[in-house]
Amino acid sequence: MGQAGVLSRSHISKSDFRGGRPTNNEFQLRGVNHLALVCRDMAKTVEFYQGILGMPLVKTIELPGGMGQHFFFDIGNGDCLAFFWFADAPEPIEGVVTAAGLPGEGDITTAWGSMNHLAFDIAPEDFDDYRQKLIDKGLHVSPVMNHDDSEYTVAKELHPGVFVRSVYFRDPDGILLELAAWTRELGSGDIAHPPARADGSRSPS
Repeated sequence: MGQAGVLSRSHISKSDFRGGRPTNNEFQLRGVNHLALVCRDMAKTVEFYQGILGMPLVKTIELPGGMGQHFFFDIGNGDCLAFFWFADAPEPIEGVVTAAGLPGEGDITTAWGSMNHLAFDIAPEDFDDYRQKLIDKGLHVSPVMNHDDSEYTVAKELHPGVFVRSVYFRDPDGILLELAAWTRELGSGDIAHPPARADGSRSPS
């Protein structure tokens, strides 16, 4: 039985609004950490989201091996809208919507205009317990990804340069989900890469 069978009908119930909004008694989620989409041209994406919509660009990542880029825009309340630019992303085709593998386990490239993954924000102190909780619930989860600014953008161990910790898993339809915990404040030093054009060239800073 796949992950769709993890929840039985006995788990399905109406939310109890007595005494206010219902609460999540399993995971203390703090909202959406970031939503990761895929763009054709990162430079045009920056021009639109930062230049036109006014969203501050708060983090840039150059993916290893010429794979592409990952940029984050602040959308308020500590939440982010993120974009991947993949050097070899397929053209947008209906049905090409999910990454082939979990981060750390396989190819995460998806087509332009796709939603690559959805990340829920959690407190750093809950990270290890929540990852184990997912495992205990029968989900296949990724290795712990300590994202940093090293050549391969991830570290085996937590260190002061790590800016977010992540664990990835899928829903029953194969949608890639993430629990993400920021581990430090982002600053001007986190904007360090010129955005890529559709042909792979880099725009001047």
